[in-house]
Amino acid sequence: MDDCCVDKASAVERLRERQAATLRLALAANAAMFVVELVFGLLAGSVALLADSLDMLGDALVYGFSLYVVGRGAVWKARAAASKAIVMALFGAFVFGQVAYKVVYPQVPAFETMGVVGTLALAVNGVCFALLWHHRAEDINMRSVWLCSRNDLIANVSVLLAAWAVWATLSPWPDIVVGALICGVFLRSAFLVAREARAELRANHVRPSVATGAPRAARR
Repeated sequence: MDDCCVDKASAVERLRERQAATLRLALAANAAMFVVELVFGLLAGSVALLADSLDMLGDALVYGFSLYVVGRGAVWKARAAASKAIVMALFGAFVFGQVAYKVVYPQVPAFETMGVVGTLALAVNGVCFALLWHHRAEDINMRSVWLCSRNDLIANVSVLLAAWAVWATLSPWPDIVVGALICGVFLRSAFLVAREARAELRANHVRPSVATGAPRAARR
């Protein structure tokens, strides 16, 4: 019996170590790509690249949250998921503001830069997605991280499509439309993660309304 308990404890510890190692890699990759896409998005005048750079920053913060709670209980993981939902919603609102600005002041972006940087971002996120795939069903914390990675791939492919469309039409509107689509993905993901976090907190008898502050057990 004791050997069984020791084996289970060791298995849990190994799982946490694997999760933490994966999150550290994803955090480093997304932080680096945030800087790259932000700089080249500004140079290229591309709202799609800027939106994708903020996606990278948001994911870096998400991975940081997830790394912090990887060895904690279900309630802490649900709190982190709720916090991640807020981060994604805030960045979605920011991107919406950028899209609105570009609608008023349209500018044809440098599609060559969009294509090169978008391809690099797709490759980096493809590696992160492959790493996170094996953890997606382990708990709510890792599932919310995997959802972020999946959304990254959608955003990256959208940026490449926008670069092609800008080249073909010499119009800023494909870039603007993609920025709006990334914004929509942000907000939808925030809703899905928040819903899962709320369900997890309810299952653990924690008030969802204070999930991002200092949750307390609900009265029985």
